[in-house]
Amino acid sequence: MLTKILIANRGEIAVRVIRACQELGIASVAVYSELDRDALHVRLADEAYALGGQTAAESYLNTDKILEIIERSGADGVHPGYGFFSENTDFARAITERGVTFIGPPPESIEVMGDKVSSRIAAQAAGVSGVPGTTEFLAGGDEVVAFGEEHGWPVAIKAAYGGGGRGMRVVQSADEAHAALASAQSEALKGFGRDECYVERFLVKPRHVEMQIIGDQHGNCVWVGERDCSVQRRHQKLIEESPAPNFPAEIRQAMGEAAVAVAKACGYYNAGTVEFLYEDGAFYFLEMNTRLQVEHPVTELVSGIDLVREQIRVASGETLSFSQDDIDLRGWSIEVRVNAENPAGGKFLPAPGKIDKLVAPQGFGTRWDGGYESGDEVSQFYDNLVGKLIVWGSDRDTAIGRMKRAINEFVIDGIDTTLPAQLLILDHPDFVAGEHSTNWVDNGTLDLSGVTTGRLAGAEPEAEGDDAEPKVRRDVDVEVNGKRFSVAMWMPESQLAAAGPAAGGGAAAKPRKKRAGGAGGGAAGTGSIAAPMQGTIVKVDVAVGDEVASGQVVAVLEAMKMENNVATDVAGTVAEVKVEAGQAVGSGDIIVVVTPAPTA
Repeated sequence: MLTKILIANRGEIAVRVIRACQELGIASVAVYSELDRDALHVRLADEAYALGGQTAAESYLNTDKILEIIERSGADGVHPGYGFFSENTDFARAITERGVTFIGPPPESIEVMGDKVSSRIAAQAAGVSGVPGTTEFLAGGDEVVAFGEEHGWPVAIKAAYGGGGRGMRVVQSADEAHAALASAQSEALKGFGRDECYVERFLVKPRHVEMQIIGDQHGNCVWVGERDCSVQRRHQKLIEESPAPNFPAEIRQAMGEAAVAVAKACGYYNAGTVEFLYEDGAFYFLEMNTRLQVEHPVTELVSGIDLVREQIRVASGETLSFSQDDIDLRGWSIEVRVNAENPAGGKFLPAPGKIDKLVAPQGFGTRWDGGYESGDEVSQFYDNLVGKLIVWGSDRDTAIGRMKRAINEFVIDGIDTTLPAQLLILDHPDFVAGEHSTNWVDNGTLDLSGVTTGRLAGAEPEAEGDDAEPKVRRDVDVEVNGKRFSVAMWMPESQLAAAGPAAGGGAAAKPRKKRAGGAGGGAAGTGSIAAPMQGTIVKVDVAVGDEVASGQVVAVLEAMKMENNVATDVAGTVAEVKVEAGQAVGSGDIIVVVTPAPTA
């Protein structure tokens, strides 16, 4: 068995792996960026090392620095979590070449399944068909047009090395093809370091059903039930459940066998997920995620299998602790992803900021996998997932009722989250009947116009108060040669009072004043176009002197790995452009000024 595992990730998945290590008696090593110096995963790990930098590229994607820390820490295993390096062939090879165990599949399997074009070819070779699409990377927008004319509109452009809906664009007509491809490539390059894309037929009302598989290094591979992940916005999941509702037993069996066939075809071992689209009684191979999934807890709750523990066992060379015949799925589990977003009006705008207070719900069949606690900061530079709320019930109705109770019990102040929208979804007749699809949230079937904020009822921000009384003891985090240590300091009370309260230990920090959020600065129709959130300008689409129509996009803003179009609220002439590509802006900063056209 492995003795020390470095988690090459952050947030709730790093916390999840650290806890599994603790239960197995394995030492855990965390890595952290400058912004994550006081993060929960850093506080929980046995050891923690500084990566430096703020953005993911400067820190969690710094291969050389992580390899250096692996050597310095003496870790004999690396768990990549999901995102970042979890599906990076070069990283997996760099780990294994150093004699360190990569807790995931072999690099060769990642290579085959790592891009969606080669994975489609591999699935076809295993006898599993996918949605009709190209098996070569797109060379230009004309190829998108040609495919659409042959197979019919709409079509979907997808990032070959992507996931989570990033780098995906739905194209309704030939006129949109070139711009959509450029946008998909731009987002894919920033998110995954590769901009290759392909195109496939876009199913109108599919369900997203995926199959959890896990295999060992001795030739054993099993499927551990399916998950329905059809509740999505911007092609990113909001709610997942297991089993899938209204899902025939014969389809479940066929899909499970297909998933195992795909895995065995590429010599796969460790945990993985084979994703399918399901429509009108037929299912199509979508892709294989060669890693642990965000939604793995729902499978754990219905199967009783600790997938992270099993990952570590398999990586250590042990055989699976169960066979296909041992899988016994019981009850129903639902997960909601609690993201730092404001879902008002269905916009789901990223909403980074400081969490003033977080109290997770408790009770029978209720689980919280979180990456943050009260006082922590959700940064614009990383994924906006605060954590996952998961419930189990004896049947689907019980699970839905338990989830609604848990959401209403949740206390999270200081930031907007997706919870108000998810509460509405759980109550919707389409969801209750299991008749929703992947397009259900985005196509207007689900009316979110009544959602006016990302705060739950009663979740009012705490008023500012006086500083907490200083204490004699102060806990301080220090770094020695890049390695983090927590030490306690005792100081005279008078010195503490003179120094003021310290954040992160000892006396409590004074609550910060909150800046007004919302969908942008300025009153409606002023022509002063503001950034709707903190982020980075990706593209400016207008220049001084341009004539613009009301609602026209003037800039593209990236926040929390998502691109957001910023549009003008008036028709008129661009009088001033205050930003340029690559510039960081805060919520409410004016980026473009438009002189309104004279009214008749």
